[in-house]
Amino acid sequence: MNESGGLGLFAFVALNMVAASSGGLFRPGEWYEHLAKPRWRPPNWLFAPAWTLLYSINAYAGWVIWDSGDWEMIRPAMSVYVISLVLNACWSGIFFGLRNPGLALVELVFLWLSILAKIILFLPLDQTAALLLVPYLCWVTFAGILNHAIWKLNPGAAHISA
Repeated sequence: MNESGGLGLFAFVALNMVAASSGGLFRPGEWYEHLAKPRWRPPNWLFAPAWTLLYSINAYAGWVIWDSGDWEMIRPAMSVYVISLVLNACWSGIFFGLRNPGLALVELVFLWLSILAKIILFLPLDQTAALLLVPYLCWVTFAGILNHAIWKLNPGAAHISA
């Protein structure tokens, strides 16, 4: 890896860290603890390492694409990459900040679609980078199912106070 490649990788890691920081800004807290949740939900401690791994994979896959071709070839993939990061960063603020699982679920559908689009756009550019994103899509699928279950179990959850 040359110096510019190292800087590029650092930039992708930094972008993903910025997106991930929304999870630190909007934490579950007491409001979330008081919500009814399905018995099959993972333990709280699992979310941080899972998201750390997924953001790391996302950063690497994005960097591989960015480093793989000329700007005209990769522009659509990089545009969707940025949109996907923004959508991912917004979810915590909607779910935990606004305390609105219903709106968070709608937003999560758009996040899921953006990850799928990213995989499709990455595929012809670098198959490995595209396939690295499949666990991310699977986790967001699971997160959507969990978000939906919490929303259904807590009608009016946006109005529940801690």
